[in-house]
This record gives sequence, structure tokens and C-alpha cells, in this order.
Amino acid sequence: MSNPRPSIIIAAGGTGGHVFPAIAIADALRKLRPEAMITFVGTRNKLEWQAVPKAGYPIRSVWISGFHRRLTLQNILFPLKLVVSLFQSYRIIQSLKPDVFISCGGYVAGPTGWVAGKKKILSVIQEQNSFPGVTNRMLANKASIIYTAFQQADQWLPAGKTKLFGNPTRSNLRSVSKEDGLKHFGLATGRKTILILGGSGGALSINEAVLAHLPMLMNELNVQLIWQSGTRYLKSLRDRIDTASYPDMIITDFIHNMPAAFAAADLVISRAGASSCAELMLTGKPSILIPSPNVAGNHQMMNAKAMTESGAAKVLADIDAKQSLGLVIANLINDDVQLRLMSESMTKMATPNAAEDIARDILDRLDRRIP
Repeated sequence: MSNPRPSIIIAAGGTGGHVFPAIAIADALRKLRPEAMITFVGTRNKLEWQAVPKAGYPIRSVWISGFHRRLTLQNILFPLKLVVSLFQSYRIIQSLKPDVFISCGGYVAGPTGWVAGKKKILSVIQEQNSFPGVTNRMLANKASIIYTAFQQADQWLPAGKTKLFGNPTRSNLRSVSKEDGLKHFGLATGRKTILILGGSGGALSINEAVLAHLPMLMNELNVQLIWQSGTRYLKSLRDRIDTASYPDMIITDFIHNMPAAFAAADLVISRAGASSCAELMLTGKPSILIPSPNVAGNHQMMNAKAMTESGAAKVLADIDAKQSLGLVIANLINDDVQLRLMSESMTKMATPNAAEDIARDILDRLDRRIP
């Protein structure tokens, strides 16, 4: 028997790697069950506070933050924030009376997930990385099911609770042709195009590596660049680059039309966050992955290794990027056979229906709990 209007809470926060898969799941749930009442839980000073309302969903706040290893004001306030966030979570759950709680990770999911578990609410987890985040590991024992994106995550999670469904991604990423993608950026056809991504905030080491090899890339390899630098790094890069000398280089703080960017690219240089990897798989783009070393459990390197083992990408350690990136690109960019094989391997790893599959499974579990 179906619940005519289920109440669903989704907690996800901190980075796009948590927030955008959560929004994709919400969209799939809304498509399958338009009557569902879907509410997000997040923090006011993080990406979710803007991204979630923009996607059309209400969001409630809790006053929680991560715990740092060094002594900081945030650490001193952490016990108080935890108590307050548990009280806020209790009030949110009492108010919304959710039928389902979904954690997509980030520390914001911890308090609400703990309260949901105590109140015996159906709880599920979507884990994006090959090494699960600390919040999802903490909530795993109370979860009914854990949807994973990498088989390697199973070793860190309770046996028998995982399902390999892949990472939910934006459904429109493959909606643009290569010709239209190049046209959008004013770039030429018939030349190789490299897309450079450092995540939503940019990546200093990737920027510095590209800058170190820029003359070789543009003059010797004769490639075109679409370069997302991140807001905090854009002015400094423009001050250091004679942009007039490189008319075939698009450098911007943030790329708003990602379907066009992926369509235009022959090769992508990227971090190895879960969402980035999922988007590369969905678009089938050969990649050079430079995992961030500043993440919990070195999970980006684990993500990257899972992709390189499948032949879909090359991995370059962050510490080696400035010295070696140019050579790796030079050995790859004009090898059409290798690019094609990498693209085929990427596509085989893709799970384009992950959001809908997860949503269907959640609703099926919910309906089976209703008398």
C-alpha cells in the first residue's frame, strides 16, 4: 500500500559532492511521487543553503560544524553546537514527522540522523566515495540500506547492508553536442580542447600546475583550454597571465554551463571527488585525475585508483602535478586510440539511472513498512 503523501527529510551538506547527489535523489523522488513532502536539513554558511532553495526545496538549519584536529574556536564551541543541533534536529523531526530519513553525508547529517535512528524512522544512506565519510560510517548501523557508488566502500560498512547503485548526477550533462559546446565558448572545431576543473572552490595546485605548463600546452600542443579556476584564484591568475596571447583559453571562476563544457572537452583535468568522478563517467570523458590530499581518509585517491584500474583515467599525485602534468598531457592528448579506449571505459562505469533507482528503492521500502 502506498503512502499518499510521504514526508521525507534529506540531510546533506558542506560540499557539492554531498549536496548535488542529494538534490538529484530529491528530483527523482518528486518525479516518482509528486505529492511527497521533501525537506532538506543543512547549515546556513555552506553551499546547501543556496543550492537547495535554488533547486526548489525547503531547507531547515542545524548549528553544527566539523571537528578539527587542531585547537580552534570551532572545536571549543563543538560540544555546545552538538547539543544545540540535537535539540534542533529533534524539533525538526517532531514538526515534519518524516517517514524516511536520507543521509547523503557531511557532518550536518549526523545529529538529525542520530535522532531519526532513536525514533525508529526508516533511515537510508547514499555514500558517494570509495572510503565512506565519518558521518555516514557513524549512521551506518542504524540504516536500513546503504547505496554505494564504489564497490571498495563495502569493506568499511556493515556487511549485507550495501547496494551498488552509483552516484546520482545532473540529468542534463549529456544534453549538448560537441559542436554546440565549442560554439558556446567561442572555440574552434578541429582542435583538441582540455577542460580544467578544481571543484566548486577551485584547486590551487591544479592552477599552479596548468600555469607552469601553459606555454607548452598552448604553443607546442596547440590545444584550447576551458579553465575553471575558482573565485579565490581568478584575479591572481589573470594578473600573472598575458591573456591576450592566448585567445583560445577561456579562464573563469566558475562554469555555469557544465553540459557545454563537458561536450567541448576531449580531455578533462580534475580532482577526484565523488561527484566529479560520476560526471566524468556519465559524460565518458578521458581524464587526468589529481586527487586532493586534504580530504578525510584520502578518499579522493581511492576514487581515482578505482577509475584507473578500469582504464578510464590517469592519476597524478598532487605533489607531482606541477612538475609532471605537461608530460602526462603531451603523451595523451593526441593519442586518439587511447582517448577512445579511456572514454569507453568511463562510459562502462557510468550509472545514468542511479538517482531514479535509489528513489524507487526508497519508496518501495517505505511502502512495505506501511500496514
